Amino acid sequence: MIRAALVMLSLVLPAGAEVTTSVVAPPQEGSVSREDGLAAWDRVHAVVSHPRCANCHVGADNIPMWSGPEYPQTGPHGMNIDAGDSRIGAETLPCATCHVTSSAPANGPNDAPAAMIDWQLAPVDMIWFGQSSAQICAQMSDPARNGGRDWIQLAEHLRDDAAHGGFVAWGFAPGGARQPAPGDLQSHIDDVLKWGAAGQPCPE
Repeated sequence: MIRAALVMLSLVLPAGAEVTTSVVAPPQEGSVSREDGLAAWDRVHAVVSHPRCANCHVGADNIPMWSGPEYPQTGPHGMNIDAGDSRIGAETLPCATCHVTSSAPANGPNDAPAAMIDWQLAPVDMIWFGQSSAQICAQMSDPARNGGRDWIQLAEHLRDDAAHGGFVAWGFAPGGARQPAPGDLQSHIDDVLKWGAAGQPCPE
């Protein structure tokens, strides 16, 4: 079954694409203590609050951010970028103008970030930039604000996005001189599942 799915992906992805595979193996619900669940959440938060993730998880102003060690200071995306209500820049300048949809590596120091799905901001409800750990935890555990997902479906979303060459995989291997999100994709998925099995506890 898994091999067949990977073969089908290879037929629809551009030549040269790398399929990032990962496994969703949820622990039994309630088998993880609250303490261990909070520890797992701390690691999840370290990923989702990292610039590779949070810079495009912004609010209703629709303006992506530039932050992280690559920039002298934190601020709005240069060139007066406004992704608009479409969250893809359709009203002004499409994100894909520079953030190309490509399977080619973007490892040069001046290469624009590239993924294998069209670049866009996350939905407004999924704002992470500038939010506290408790705020992000509350959002991610709320199906009304996380795309209607339970904790297992959150992990499956990470797996599936990466398998299609999306932003999740890019965050851990962004190329060029960009600092990647901490850890690796499988560890992140495992931590989401540990947090979920503990009842999705949030810091106070």
